[in-house]
Amino acid sequence: MTFLRSLVTAFSMFSRLPMPNLKWRDTNMRYMLAMFPFVGMAVGLFVWSWIWISESLGFGVILRAAGLTLLPIAVTGGIHLDGFCDTADALASRAPQERKREILKDPHTGAFALIGVVCYIVLYFALSTELRIDALTPLLFGLIFVLSRTLSGLSVLTFAANAGKGLLSTFKASALTKVSVGILLVFLILCSAGLLWVDVLTGCVIIAAALLCFFYLFLTSRRQFGGMSGDLAGYFLQLCELCALASIVIIQKVVS
Repeated sequence: MTFLRSLVTAFSMFSRLPMPNLKWRDTNMRYMLAMFPFVGMAVGLFVWSWIWISESLGFGVILRAAGLTLLPIAVTGGIHLDGFCDTADALASRAPQERKREILKDPHTGAFALIGVVCYIVLYFALSTELRIDALTPLLFGLIFVLSRTLSGLSVLTFAANAGKGLLSTFKASALTKVSVGILLVFLILCSAGLLWVDVLTGCVIIAAALLCFFYLFLTSRRQFGGMSGDLAGYFLQLCELCALASIVIIQKVVS
């Protein structure tokens, strides 16, 4: 039951999908981060459904790309994009670490956050219009959303947290770290194997891009913010998915 409650809590926290109301307590969050990849499966299912509908009804490239861009945001409620905005604002400030952490906590949206999110959405949409849909594309998409959440969960559990207090510190304090890390590593192995099974070349590029983003997060969290935060985890997730999408498009262009 603890795993089931953690699964429900993960969906309640990281998605807009209707879930039973559970109390916000440690036992319900014990394996929440370990269940995070299941949210990615749900996002992937929605994206797969949209691709199928688009192809079945003969939607144009622009309408299909709009769905691919907006559906992940709609399913998650934009929680990770919010972290992307806060982090973009903090990084653009070029302020000391303490001030950057303050910017992450600031509920107001800065100019650089708006610039960053607009650039992100435009680039994601543009890449989606270039995407060639074939039998393997939905599978690759689904695995990308799982991979990004697996690595995001691992970063929260394994990277040193910054001095600030927030949701990340609450999640880490409530989690059974060793068990959760073990579950996420299993997800990582299975997801990587799945990507390679679907397409060896594209899978290798996606995995390499995701790991580079993971390494970038490690350096950025330490050098720019003095440690991890929830906003940085969201920033990484969005960046990872963007780079993974770009990897698919580039390989499709190069190979064909």
